[in-house]
Amino acid sequence: MRFAFSEAQEELRHEVRAFISEHIDDEISTELMDRSRTTHWGPKTAAVFDEIARRGWTGISWPVELGGQGGLRLDQYIVEEEFGRVGMHVGGGGTGAPAIVAAGTEEQKREFVPGSIDGSIVFAQGYTEPAAGADLAGIQCRAVRDGDEYVINGQKMFTTDAHVSTHLYLMARTSVEANRHGGLSIFLVPMDTPGLTIRPVWTIQNDPAPPISAIYGEPRTNEVFLDNVRVPASCLLGEEGRGWSIGQQGLNLDRVGARRYMMSVLQNERMVNYLKTDEDAADLAADPVVRDVVAQMWTEAQVCRLMTMRSMSIEEHGGAFTYEGAAEKVWAPEHAVRSTEAYAQVLGGRGQLLNTSPDAVEDGLFAHNMLGAFQSCVNHGSVQVMRDQVARRGLGLPRPPVHKRGS
Repeated sequence: MRFAFSEAQEELRHEVRAFISEHIDDEISTELMDRSRTTHWGPKTAAVFDEIARRGWTGISWPVELGGQGGLRLDQYIVEEEFGRVGMHVGGGGTGAPAIVAAGTEEQKREFVPGSIDGSIVFAQGYTEPAAGADLAGIQCRAVRDGDEYVINGQKMFTTDAHVSTHLYLMARTSVEANRHGGLSIFLVPMDTPGLTIRPVWTIQNDPAPPISAIYGEPRTNEVFLDNVRVPASCLLGEEGRGWSIGQQGLNLDRVGARRYMMSVLQNERMVNYLKTDEDAADLAADPVVRDVVAQMWTEAQVCRLMTMRSMSIEEHGGAFTYEGAAEKVWAPEHAVRSTEAYAQVLGGRGQLLNTSPDAVEDGLFAHNMLGAFQSCVNHGSVQVMRDQVARRGLGLPRPPVHKRGS
């Protein structure tokens, strides 16, 4: 296997880096963090994103008929990776779009995918519920068919970006007679639908706000209430009762790409740069134990990168994409936790200072990562659930036996 990029791809990376150097500054970073608290892009960020879209970088690998360039997934990865280093999500279509391409009607594809590519349509993922947690099969939010509409009632929790999204990518129960998995369906619900209420849930990263590249550094998530929300039947994605399979397929596809990989490994690059360039780090950089720890974490990060590239290759060549996304979701978040703990030990007391301290290391990045890294093992599917998918889908292992109480 040849791991090198082509000459054209290296030229694309150089072009993207030059663009970032010219256009992305501290004002853009501030606006990106502010967007997590408001409902709109800052003016400078909006102008930069429009230019990125004009260059075709937001949809390189998406079909031409849906607003993309019809190019290689690896080219899109290069763009995502470089912008990911400065905390800007470019490309990939975001949550919902991959599943719409895979399971949506032609009308749904034309309505939602081009907007997902250019950023005019943003989906918030409406899966988790207060009483269900990571057990998606335990979802109780109900969607009842009423003529040409569905009436939805329920509550969603930890719905990150709901306040800055145009639509809710909602999993709801459409049947109580079917088994737990078979009674679920996916709906594409506009956020301005009457009866839908969004309330903020402020996180530990709220004050002070973390650096833009912190692991799960969102100052805010949300709870969403749906009270007799009526949506047209055309909002149903795929067939009724197929929500579980569509949702799992969408999650697997959404996990592929540079964004989530960079979330887990970017701090390794920051640590290496800190040790190589900061005068205060000279003693640490010369310590063989520290060098060994950093080398180990760097090697693990490259495993994350290669797993991501493997998944993209399978997707691009039309292979069976079954457990690979779940495997990435185990390795990368757990690596984020391991490296966060390792760097905390390397840096000592200074590494625990948040970015409000003038003595903080790398603007408090490593301290803020300590606050958010463990969350990465739960968000977007817990690593325990992902291990089960790898075992059953990847290794063909049977389900574990169910033991009744008292037996």
